[in-house]
Amino acid sequence: MSTPLRPAADWELANIIADASARRLPLEIFGGGSKRAVGRPVQAAAEVTMRGMVGTTLYEPNELVMSARAGCTIADVEGQLAKFGQMLPFEPLDLGPLLGRDAGQGTIGGAFATNWSGARRIHSGAARDHLLGVRMVTGHGEQVRAGGRVMKNVTGYDVGRGLAGSWGTLALMTEVTFKVVTKPESTATLVLFGLPDEIAVEVLCKAMTTPYEITGAMHIQQGPASRLWQSQIRGGGKAATVMRLEAPEKSIAYRTEKLRQLFKAYGDLHVVGAAGSIEFWKECRMLTPMHGSTHPLWRISTAPRLGPTVVASIARYMQVEAVYDWSGGLVWIEVPASADAGATDIRRVIALHGGHATLVRAEAAVRRSVDVFHPLDPGVERLSRRLKQTFDPAGILNPGRMYATM
Repeated sequence: MSTPLRPAADWELANIIADASARRLPLEIFGGGSKRAVGRPVQAAAEVTMRGMVGTTLYEPNELVMSARAGCTIADVEGQLAKFGQMLPFEPLDLGPLLGRDAGQGTIGGAFATNWSGARRIHSGAARDHLLGVRMVTGHGEQVRAGGRVMKNVTGYDVGRGLAGSWGTLALMTEVTFKVVTKPESTATLVLFGLPDEIAVEVLCKAMTTPYEITGAMHIQQGPASRLWQSQIRGGGKAATVMRLEAPEKSIAYRTEKLRQLFKAYGDLHVVGAAGSIEFWKECRMLTPMHGSTHPLWRISTAPRLGPTVVASIARYMQVEAVYDWSGGLVWIEVPASADAGATDIRRVIALHGGHATLVRAEAAVRRSVDVFHPLDPGVERLSRRLKQTFDPAGILNPGRMYATM
């Protein structure tokens, strides 16, 4: 395939899309490519990268609002925010290294298009919850602006929410306006070593009900924990149950002591200081416990307390290594390679216990032959098809990436 088209302005992208729509030529659209290997392989006549659309168009630190072109890397956005002691509230993932690409290539447009958020989601909400407005180009080649700089613009916010999680199959966001937050004064990570999955998730769920504002709650099984770079947590040599505190130092000390007393029956509570804590949660954004392998990797969302049950049920059919995030509500599981990456048995378990499962890492041939994203309920599928018909009637935007017939 030829070199990807690289539009630098909305009108340029609109012309490309309008021409492709008129000729019914399918296009593969991507940002930095960090998640390009997620989803079904797209059979396209041409590729379009959004990386030509760069630059911050608005930043008002006092108002906690930023607007950026879709092709801006998250690293660039976070670099600008850091100068004013601010950050993105939804802690976007960087899955480039996990999927065989360089770190730091993910774009802000891609973060909202996929709506995949990191550990802080349990405290601050998902990416879509912070999206205020968008500029976009539809599958017609029409330029549209929706939303604004405040959450009360309900009509525009709903459009943004509709696009978040659509993986570039409905319209292409060319600019996003979003909320930012102030960085915490300090941080620490509390660790319990060696807990079994069920007890660990019990601890995390209990921690989330306390008034101590846990902003990250994760349990890493022993195998994945051994792949961590952060030596204080990897060095435990056991499964690690971790909780993040973010507050002024005196408040962290107070909350740590309260949590130490609350969980003393579960073992010694180890404290990782600010530097080590920042290092650890940064690598969690890259999902380093699942690095070093090419085995299929699944992302499963379910009710937090059901996470261990789901993993144990899947483990009856195949070997499983797991990392629990969101106090057990998000589970990353690595399974042995097979013709369907374990999809048949995993879908059966999810149907029994509830939730959604997405195949994140697998060979292209496998992704081509199975449902990568969770099958839609009939009502949701009808709505999705109507949205696709409205936004992209010719079906040229990333056709088949999420579902074979859409």
